[in-house]
Amino acid sequence: MTLQQISSTRRAFLAGSGLIIGLALTPRSMTAFAAPRGVKAGGEDALTTLNTFVKIGTDDTVTVLSKHIEMGQGPFTGLATLVAEELDADWSQMRAVHSPADDKIYANLAFGLQGTGGSTSIANSYEQLRKAGATARAMLVAAAAEEWGVPAGEITVEKGRVKHAASNKESGFGALTVKAATQTAPENPKLKDPSTFVLIGQELPKLDTVGKTDGTAIYTLDIATDDMLVAVVAHPDHFGATVKSFDDSETRKVMGVVDVKQVPQGVAVYADNTFAALRGRANLQVEWDLSKAETRSSEELAADYAKQFSEKGLEATNTGDVDSAFGRRGLQTLEAELVFPFLAHAPMEPLDAVFTKAEDGSLDIYTGAQFPAMDQATAAKVIGLDPSKVRVNTQLTGGSFGRKAQFGSPYMQEAAGVYAATDGKRPVKHMWTREDDIRGGYYRPMYAHKMRGAIDADGKITAWEQIIVGQSIMGKADLDETSVEGASNLPYVIPNLRVTAHNVQLAVPPLWWRSVGHTHTGFAVETFVDELLQKVGKDPVEGRLALLTNEPRHMGTLKKVAEMADWGSKVPDGRSRGVAVVKSFNTYVAQIVELSLGDDGEPRVHKVWCAVDCGVAVNPNIIKAQMEGGIGYGLGAVLFDAVTLGRGGKIMQSNFHDYRSLRINEMPAVEVAVIASTEKPTGVGEPGVPPIGPAVGNAWRRLTGSPVRRLPIVNVVTS
Repeated sequence: MTLQQISSTRRAFLAGSGLIIGLALTPRSMTAFAAPRGVKAGGEDALTTLNTFVKIGTDDTVTVLSKHIEMGQGPFTGLATLVAEELDADWSQMRAVHSPADDKIYANLAFGLQGTGGSTSIANSYEQLRKAGATARAMLVAAAAEEWGVPAGEITVEKGRVKHAASNKESGFGALTVKAATQTAPENPKLKDPSTFVLIGQELPKLDTVGKTDGTAIYTLDIATDDMLVAVVAHPDHFGATVKSFDDSETRKVMGVVDVKQVPQGVAVYADNTFAALRGRANLQVEWDLSKAETRSSEELAADYAKQFSEKGLEATNTGDVDSAFGRRGLQTLEAELVFPFLAHAPMEPLDAVFTKAEDGSLDIYTGAQFPAMDQATAAKVIGLDPSKVRVNTQLTGGSFGRKAQFGSPYMQEAAGVYAATDGKRPVKHMWTREDDIRGGYYRPMYAHKMRGAIDADGKITAWEQIIVGQSIMGKADLDETSVEGASNLPYVIPNLRVTAHNVQLAVPPLWWRSVGHTHTGFAVETFVDELLQKVGKDPVEGRLALLTNEPRHMGTLKKVAEMADWGSKVPDGRSRGVAVVKSFNTYVAQIVELSLGDDGEPRVHKVWCAVDCGVAVNPNIIKAQMEGGIGYGLGAVLFDAVTLGRGGKIMQSNFHDYRSLRINEMPAVEVAVIASTEKPTGVGEPGVPPIGPAVGNAWRRLTGSPVRRLPIVNVVTS
């Protein structure tokens, strides 16, 4: 599909009534946006906007405008479910597309700006999108009452049909939608009692599955247009390095190379096609200035981190009298130091964006934007346009895991700068390769933990001290909650608890990674608890339950997963089981793994049982898929993944051959149970990740007798 075709699709989608009624019930105007192919945007029939989130076509289709990016985690389906439930639509009618970029209209209610992250898509939209559906339903009913001359209270709506039994009148949504748009929208439409839900709680098929299966779904990487330039940037091998000089004479000899420009992030090569751009970049000779670069190796960083353990840190939690508690007699004590490596996000689709100028001088940007309005503002500033002249058209995205959720939009700064360095006469596709992505930084930071604990013969942990050293993802000088989350608020009953943190400064840019602080605190806490319980001969499940007396939802998930795995039954010879339970993003997840020693001496995970309590289950199918995906993603990381800095600080990894994902033959069987709940829904995109690492670590320790003190496990096994 060419860019012109996409633009044509967008114009067709936006045809029809121009009326927009936001949930604030004030008229709005809509910014144009691209509807992905593969997710039908209401057909070619005219669409009428009933409110900020709902458009209805004359063909009865209902299109939901998703304020959250669809990158595989399911907001298109989840948000459409919320609308459909209150609208009383039939699921076959439902469609979804990305909303325009607008921090006010489409703000994430958890952030205060438009953005996707923190497993908040359903949690922040639950009532908002249900209200959007209920508002549209009320307007359709009012239109039918006016059209038919009957009382609105006598009209029913079911499976997308509006009916009046007494007069035997019936209509689809499409025939009423134009009149519905003229009705006064109710300020506070009544929402359904959860006991009457028809669609919420059902395993509905995902709206984007067909297009992603048959290849018709469009990602930024697929977008091409006539006369488009492809641009790639040569980046340094050391973080913090800058261009000292470069020689592009060999680059310019490559057929198809159009130009070479220095940009703040490196040296950009522009070409008529991708092959020429990459070959031209390979021929560049760049001399880098390392005067402000990070030149320590990962081993040197680990040693420097360890020195911080003896220094006074930033206090996160301090209850009881920890020092005195460790001095009491009759206690078993344990100390441990753990090191967690830098981790890249490694989504299947690397960073990319397409820039094209319209005839009126405005600019269209096509990209997978987690913070679209922020990207819009950043691009406008870099290029020198009024933000109103820049349209960010959010595309389906091949994963992110936090990579595209960056305050300040540093990727867009680079992409927009690359475009701004041209004369603007040709569209530009700015691309990162897999190597650019793995070596590009914005990693889950490297962390070191020092643990100290004391436990009595009854299995009560009487004292706990945890020191955490690493970069502040938020760039704070004081305590960064993302560094200590999951440690500073332990669910276990521990009367004497002290948790401190140290922020270190590196040239390596940090970023949240799927489940943020819980990626390391979950592992440290759950493996250490397990070791303490083993030290006094306590069962890992029963011992935890005795320490979770104030946390019923933790206990509920732990009991459920133990039941699923038939915990306590005989484990096959040569295998071992491990357990972990972690609350993250207000969702409770417990997991049990069964593993053995593989032929190569590495852990071989055969089965994972998972219990999740995420409040109301809007779509159990998506919840299970996210738990399965989180388990696969987290397992690959804990077994194999690390970005390491070699001698002189040079980045060592570059692609999936040395930063590898879990392979299909390594994926264990996964059984997921979603615990029924009436609590408000919470997130599921990230909480499946934290428990898998410690569950594996605990099973491995019980099988081999060797605790895991450094990740990834394979590096330790083979070293």
